[in-house]
This record gives sequence, C-alpha cells and structure tokens, in this order.
Amino acid sequence: MFDLLKKKIAGWLSSEKTIDSSPDKPLVKEVFDKPVAKRVVSSSKKSSSKVSKTSKNSKSSTVDSAAVVDDFDSVDLDKPQSSSDNSAKSEPVMPHVEPKKGFFSKIKSVFSNLTITEEFFVDSFNDLELILLEGNVAVSVVDFIKERMSSKLVGREFKKDEVKGKVTSALRETIDELLIKPSFDVIDYIKKSPTTVTILFCGINGSGKTTTLAKFAKLLKNNNISCVFAAADTFRAASIEQLAIHGERLGVHVIKQTYGSDPAAVAYDAIQYAKAKKIKVVLVDTAGRMHTKQNLMDEMGKIVRVAKPDFKFFVGESITGNDATEQARIFNDSVNIDGIILTKSDIDEKGGTAISVSKVTGKPIVFLGNGQSYDDLVPFDKDKILAALGL
Repeated sequence: MFDLLKKKIAGWLSSEKTIDSSPDKPLVKEVFDKPVAKRVVSSSKKSSSKVSKTSKNSKSSTVDSAAVVDDFDSVDLDKPQSSSDNSAKSEPVMPHVEPKKGFFSKIKSVFSNLTITEEFFVDSFNDLELILLEGNVAVSVVDFIKERMSSKLVGREFKKDEVKGKVTSALRETIDELLIKPSFDVIDYIKKSPTTVTILFCGINGSGKTTTLAKFAKLLKNNNISCVFAAADTFRAASIEQLAIHGERLGVHVIKQTYGSDPAAVAYDAIQYAKAKKIKVVLVDTAGRMHTKQNLMDEMGKIVRVAKPDFKFFVGESITGNDATEQARIFNDSVNIDGIILTKSDIDEKGGTAISVSKVTGKPIVFLGNGQSYDDLVPFDKDKILAALGL
C-alpha cells in the first residue's frame, strides 16, 4: 500500500540534489568561533608550504605566494593558479574545496556541531512536499507536516552524525500524530453490549460499501456473533439482490422492502427484527450518494436519526486519494462518522489517503479492505503503516 511513497521518502532522505548554498542563504550555522573561510584557506597554506619546500632544489616549478591569501572570498575557484615558469609541467596547488552536496551530506561538513536554519529547512522540504503531494497526501496535511517538522528541527543544534536520524525521527513522529488510533474495539464493544448493536455503512457510489458490509459480517461470524442485513439501499438497481446474494453465501438473513421504499423504515424494521430474534448486530447498507448532493445527504441524516446507529462507518477507496479525503470530510460534517474503512488498499501504491483522511476528519481508520474474499478485512494498525513507510 505504501511501497511507492516509501521509496520516494527514502530517496529524499538520501538525496544528493544540489541546493543553492550561496553566502547570503546560509544552510547551517557554524557553532565555532572561527570563520569557515579561514579554516579552509589555512589548509591551502599548509599545502602551498609543502610544495615550496619540495621545489627548492628544482627549477621546474614554483608556486606564486600571492595565490595563498587570508581572505577566502578572493580565491577564484574556477581559475587555476598559474606557475611563475611557463614551461612548468607540475600541477598548480589548489585549496581543497568541498563540492556542493544534497540534503544530509551537505550539512555533514567538517563541523562537530551544527544548527539547521530556516532557509535550509524550507529549501530542503520542497522536495518532500512534492513527494507527499504526488503520493495523494492532502495539501492541508502537507502544510501540517511542514509546520511540525520545522518546529522539531529549525534552530536545533545537532552533531553531524545525528542529522539524518533526527530528520527521520521528526517525520515519523509527525506522521504518527496524523494516524489516529481507534479509541474503541468494535468486536469487544459488541460482545459487551447488553442490547442489539446497529452499524451503518455510508459512502459514495462504487466505493465498496456492500462488499465491505459482507466482509464485516464474516468477521462477526468468525467471532461467533450473529447479525442481520438491512437493505436500506432502495435506490440503486440490483442493490437488494446483491445484498441478498451475500446473505445467502454467509447465512445471514436480509430485511428488505421494494425499491423506492423509505430507507429509514427498512433500517427500523431490521432493528426490530433483530431485537425480537435476539440477534446481536444489525448491519445497515445505504445507497451510495455523491457528497455534493445535499438532498441525498439530508436523507442519510434521516436514516441516522431513525436507526440511531452505535457506529457510523464511512467507506472510501484508498486509490482515489484526495477525493476520498474530501468525501470523508463532507460525510463527517453531515452525519458525524465514527470511523473510516478504506477499500482496495492492496492495490494502492501511493498510500497518501490513509495519512490524510484521519487528519482531515479527526476520526480513526478502523479497517482496511485488502482483497476480494470475505476474510480480506483487517484492523488498521498504524505501527504497521509506519513500518511500511520505512519509519
């Protein structure tokens, strides 16, 4: 699910991309009292001195003493120093200058300690920002990651061999904050409940609500918990038949009415049936509706008021990225969802939806659909997600 995003983040962490390091945009703040220029040039003096000593008895080459200067800025790094003897064959002695480097290698210079500046962080984060956006992470979430990482890194002093670890740790802690852990265990809640538990599944058309509901029924059966289906999708053609097929395969009774019936009434009938038959759980299937259609969202509100579900789960496709995040936000605003189930996570190469959707809604991801069989519904584990990202 996170393979592509993992590779891109790993590439960013080890990037050697050249970044402007001109004097007016310092990347790191030296903590020594001695300026950088004098320390570098002093090494050139030693080199020049050695050459002068070795060339005393030879007239083939000499080093112009004017090439050795105290002011580092006056050294022309692009122009070779000339020899006083035009016929000299020996190579001119140049001050040792480190080449421009990438994110980590650039700041791992000769310093023992360094401080990451705001300019360096902003410049370097641009690469990560593109990686996150390409990975379907919402813009608002990218801004959150940037703000959090900046607060953890900018102005902080680190040893040069600690830099990569500190940045990786800051990224891990930030994403850990985004992935909300469920404060409830659905199965445990159902087992402890003295009355029938109602769970409603909502989302847009084609997100996999009905199949996810059937997978959840299989999870209940695996835990010896009885359930009944409420076919409250009375709008989509063949929706009732589809749910009936799942019910037949799983041995679950389906409460249904005719197409065009009031979906809230279907949910109510299913709850009454479950209470009379001492069935533990009612799973309510609802019609897929576009989150932009206010009248359909109002209808969902009516189902919620009548059925009074214990849990309202939004079902979205992880591969739709920012669309799923926006859908979850609007459904949450409308019916105050309790959790999120992301389907098709097994074919989601980017993984940004899982990072974004919890932050945007403030609600946890409860399950992931990761296959086609009834058993392919797994509890969400944010530690596994962080491990999958290499963090």
